[in-house]
Amino acid sequence: MKILVCISHVPDTTSKINFTNGDSEFDTNGVQYVINPNDEFGLTRAVMFQEQQGATVTVVNVGEADTEPTLRKALAIGANDAIRVNANPTDGLFVAKQLAEVIKKGGFDLIIAGKESLDYNGGMVPGMTAGLLGYNFINSCIDLKMEGNTVTAAREIDGGKEVVTTTLPLIVGGQKGLVEEKDLRIPNMRGIMTARTKPLSVVEPLGADVATKAVKFEKPAPKQEVKLVSPDNLDELINLLHNEAKVI
Repeated sequence: MKILVCISHVPDTTSKINFTNGDSEFDTNGVQYVINPNDEFGLTRAVMFQEQQGATVTVVNVGEADTEPTLRKALAIGANDAIRVNANPTDGLFVAKQLAEVIKKGGFDLIIAGKESLDYNGGMVPGMTAGLLGYNFINSCIDLKMEGNTVTAAREIDGGKEVVTTTLPLIVGGQKGLVEEKDLRIPNMRGIMTARTKPLSVVEPLGADVATKAVKFEKPAPKQEVKLVSPDNLDELINLLHNEAKVI
């Protein structure tokens, strides 16, 4: 079985976020990048299939050369090889078209992506990729089991979960719960050393129009100062809640 894991190159959650060019572009200065957390759950599940069922695991990223350290980390975690589509991931449809081309050429049976990336939270790419290829698709996946060509998956829904069955080829939008957090793989020294020699192929992008473009980003308004009220001064507390917070 051939598994493809889609890897997004996203800022670490501790990074300070700023924008440039009239707040129309993300400022990458001083930003540390990591594997998108939803993708990391999917990668760990794929490596488990590799260990248990002899699957081969390829990771793919649509990005420029600065994303290669993130792909190397995925290789250190256990992927067999990596593909980088040499393009700036301008929008969701553009990325989906690049991934669809990689999937068609590679003949992958199972494609695991994060249900959304931590940076833009678009949540579009897995579903659009499945639509372009006519593949089965399960989103918000929190459990995944395979027996032959049959897949049983659980997906998160409001107030519970839904268990579904389908067949390969399949695209999955995974998230936290696909594996337990304690089972996430941390690259060890051996993995880091072997990752340096694993194949990382660079392919040129498929020609595709950009469907959407970010015009402006706005950061949340700064939090207001906290007002402390003495527990003995209930009248002042009621006044603030009624006249300023307007919650009573």
